[in-house]
Amino acid sequence: MEEKVRGDTTVRLRYAMKIFLRDGTVKERPAEEIEFIYGVEKQVPSLEEALEGARVGETIKVTVGSNEVYGDYDPSLVREIPKKGLIRQRLKEDQYYRQIKGGTLICFKVLELKPETVVGDFNKPMAGITLELNMEVLGIRPASSQEIDAAMESQLKRSIGCG
Repeated sequence: MEEKVRGDTTVRLRYAMKIFLRDGTVKERPAEEIEFIYGVEKQVPSLEEALEGARVGETIKVTVGSNEVYGDYDPSLVREIPKKGLIRQRLKEDQYYRQIKGGTLICFKVLELKPETVVGDFNKPMAGITLELNMEVLGIRPASSQEIDAAMESQLKRSIGCG
């Protein structure tokens, strides 16, 4: 019986990625291979959905929306803030400003410098991007219970910030 992608199978893929930036720029990453246990090592939902039931040799093209990657771009996160309390030497237009203040990291892209204020973009740097993945299923096999346990432990560590 020919294997299909389903829960607890180890899947090996070759994929090439196109990254569509908000400004219209398209960046391409060369093809690379990845292996993971389907249903255990979580992938973005549209990728998992596209792979469900696939067989070795199949090619799949999937678009991954910004909401599944780094989040949608939120124009309300562009704000004008006072310069007071900021390290002025670090304020440079089109650069990211970072400072730990009161134990919290403040990070934003400086869009405009005004005499007493800064216009900053507090979105994540990659917010609003869309990905296009062109994949080929190279291999599918049942995952062993030891592989599943190790993958589950790794996922758990990642979800609590230890991995």
